[in-house]
Amino acid sequence: MSRILIIDDEKDLVALLEKKLKASGYEVLTAFDGEMGIQLAKKMPDLILLDIMMPVADGFDVCRRIRSDVLCPIIFLSARQSETDKIKGFTLGGDDFITKPFGLREVMARIEANIRREKRSQYINTENKRAKLYFGQLTLDIRERLVKIQNVDVPLTKIEYEIVEFLALHAGQVFTKEQIYEKVWGFDGDGDNTTVVERIKRIRAKFSSSGSSVSYIATVWGIGYKWNKL
Repeated sequence: MSRILIIDDEKDLVALLEKKLKASGYEVLTAFDGEMGIQLAKKMPDLILLDIMMPVADGFDVCRRIRSDVLCPIIFLSARQSETDKIKGFTLGGDDFITKPFGLREVMARIEANIRREKRSQYINTENKRAKLYFGQLTLDIRERLVKIQNVDVPLTKIEYEIVEFLALHAGQVFTKEQIYEKVWGFDGDGDNTTVVERIKRIRAKFSSSGSSVSYIATVWGIGYKWNKL
């Protein structure tokens, strides 16, 4: 299920979009000002609908502040139609621009097109991911290859970190032990699937000893494991 974040101070419009998106099978997060939107952007949405004219922080400021950490598609929503605004939005990292008023069918089509494009790019290039991922108390810094819980480093080994990164980058997706082993160790690894089980036990123990009360890696009985998308 894809997660959509709507950041817009027009509550009636947000309610309308939320209803339509949920009816289409999306999970929806809503924020009515820029600062609230910045906080919710840490919940790893798959796409953001971002109004430009808002209180506290406008859409341009929001995009500027989250873009280095959140690389999902951002669609700007605005009643302003100037070419200058559109160019500024794209320059800051926006992926699309919809002018208000708009039809729901157009918005849904744009959302679906951007999500399809993002999914294709994930298969083509797995390096250009979000710089940081946020899961409640846990932060995964991909550039630094660090995991923190409540801002304290979790002492993971190289292999343990790679398991965490792989699962977290595909949060909510279930992987077999075989798939995890092949991804992390490669086809020429000299261990077996039981190695994955032992490593995940160690990761869970380290998360727990670092103060986490959340089960980030879930066992899917009879299949394998998944990272919980909080």
